[in-house]
Amino acid sequence: MKERVAIVGGVRTPLCKAGEALRELEADDLGAFAVKELLARTAFPAQRIDEVILGNVAQPVGSANIARVVALKAGLPLGIPACTVHRNCASGMESITTAATRILAGEADVILAGGTESMSNIPLLYSKAAVELFAAMFKAKTAMAKLRVLLRFRLKHLAPIIGVNEGLTDPICSMNMGQTAEVLSREFHITRAEQDAFALQSHQRAAAAMKSGRFAEEIVPVPLPRAYDKFQTEDSGPRANQTLEALAKLKPFFDRHTGTVTVGNACPITDGAAALLVMREGKAREFGVQPLGYLRAYAYAGLEGRRMGLGPVYATAKLLRQSGLNLKDFSLVELNEAFAAQVIANERAFASAEFARQHLGQDHAVGEIARDILNVNGGAIALGHPVGTSGTRLVITILKELRHRNKNLGLATLCIGGGQGAALALEVA
Repeated sequence: MKERVAIVGGVRTPLCKAGEALRELEADDLGAFAVKELLARTAFPAQRIDEVILGNVAQPVGSANIARVVALKAGLPLGIPACTVHRNCASGMESITTAATRILAGEADVILAGGTESMSNIPLLYSKAAVELFAAMFKAKTAMAKLRVLLRFRLKHLAPIIGVNEGLTDPICSMNMGQTAEVLSREFHITRAEQDAFALQSHQRAAAAMKSGRFAEEIVPVPLPRAYDKFQTEDSGPRANQTLEALAKLKPFFDRHTGTVTVGNACPITDGAAALLVMREGKAREFGVQPLGYLRAYAYAGLEGRRMGLGPVYATAKLLRQSGLNLKDFSLVELNEAFAAQVIANERAFASAEFARQHLGQDHAVGEIARDILNVNGGAIALGHPVGTSGTRLVITILKELRHRNKNLGLATLCIGGGQGAALALEVA
């Protein structure tokens, strides 16, 4: 980049497991809470925003182009356009990099970016056979015709297709995300004990961050339906009392016989939203606002869908080639914890010269990531992974932590369902 892109502010809602505290709030409501709080905390004039870009994966049928719905619910002026972006798990990052592209192309000065997801409200669907019967019922003109259609219904037609399961399954490799984690656990010889130990670390670090007030700095309390007289102020996932013994009792979920991935060493399905402001570095000075940090470089990469969890190493290798940075330049790394097996596989792939030669087209390893700089406040195994939001959450968390530690450069990266990876180089000075 010829000029860095400034990231101003940065807030998120609490992240809560699907079906729990935030279940009655739609994704557009969650997004509106985050946007309102962002503007309140930054005191940035809404009329100076040129566009709103939000990531979202489930694409609610009741909120087509959800970014526009969020913008209007948050009270932004009618004249501000909005669009929704979708890159599966990286949608929240895609909003930021799309905003950066627009800004550096001279198409905008200030863009409100972020992501929102209500996985609680991903709908149940009917089979094609059932839909055809419902359509026939609507088309029937007489009572007798409707009765003939009704008599064709069977109990099997009422069996729902679970939308979230469909969305988490790659139609190309015909594997759900948990099954792809099992692929990596076998390829990299990752034991169940190693995965459970990593999951425990995630909970311990997240619980410590909550206790210290780290997360409170980025969280906007959300009023809860239906009386709206109570607020959700904390993430619901982290468990300070988590133990290895409890994790060891859980049965494999995706491969019941020989698998190692459980609901305890995988991220939960989660609701939440996040928002931040993106602008050219010079514009931040002109507006007199103090950036939280800067986007220095970014990269996206593709790979096999069945090994999609390795997206971070592919994208980071590309980022380093394009930017001239080295992995050792980063003081902190946020690598989204879709699964413990996936994170550990990335650790090993990053450090492997053989992997680099075979898969990345380079003769040296990308580099080693020390555990003491990786996900220092825990990650998605404890916090959850609201798929359209997580990319933005990673950026907010790492920039704030870099400031707390008086460090400069951080890497935010994640794997993307379908076989992609994203990596962002972020700095605070």
